[in-house]
Amino acid sequence: MLSIQDILRYNKQMMLPEIGESGQKKIKNAKVLMIGAGGLGCPILQYLATAGVGTIGIIDFDKVELPNLHRQILYTENHIGSSKVVTAKKVLAELNPHIKIIPFDEKLAQNNCESIFESFDLIIDGSDNFDTRYLVNDTCVKMNKPLIYGSILKFEGQVAVFNHKGNKNLRDLFPELPSPEDVPNCSMNGVMGTLPGIIGVIMANEALKLIMEIPVLNDEILIFNTLDWNLIKLKY
Repeated sequence: MLSIQDILRYNKQMMLPEIGESGQKKIKNAKVLMIGAGGLGCPILQYLATAGVGTIGIIDFDKVELPNLHRQILYTENHIGSSKVVTAKKVLAELNPHIKIIPFDEKLAQNNCESIFESFDLIIDGSDNFDTRYLVNDTCVKMNKPLIYGSILKFEGQVAVFNHKGNKNLRDLFPELPSPEDVPNCSMNGVMGTLPGIIGVIMANEALKLIMEIPVLNDEILIFNTLDWNLIKLKY
């Protein structure tokens, strides 16, 4: 049930015929888990919180560091040395005090993945390594959880929706985890500070559409190069 405060707060998006009151109720009732509170996680968390997603889980074991600040926009210099998930919870609660935020200040691993995932109906992967991406994907397939996938490097990002209504998953696109020598080193190659914001907002948009049962990417991957503004949507 939407309160008067909900209606006033979310009125602009509820005016869209694709959303309305029924869509906002779905957003309020949604339980979303964000993997990673870094470059992608920061904008995704902000937009999910301000859109009114009722329950948001965040898992990350890192602490805020100075080199994070050019792209991880939830944090300031005052947060250096603090837990990312604890800090993110405080900042998001200021943005929207009417939602529930559940922090998991731990590393996602084989022994805790299923127990954490079971309380959520949508998983969003903003991790920065292939081991975690494949663990998240395989657990979502096993537990039949839809997955919003994203990755970033230099000026380019990718977005896909996996394991939703029978569509394909990460292993259908890339069957095997790549060899370490074939994986670009993010610390050596870097990333444009604005890129996580651009890709993260696209991921948040797909997450909200999925929650409201609006059509999302279906066996398609977006590849967006922001250096030359080249956007490709590939079917796989």
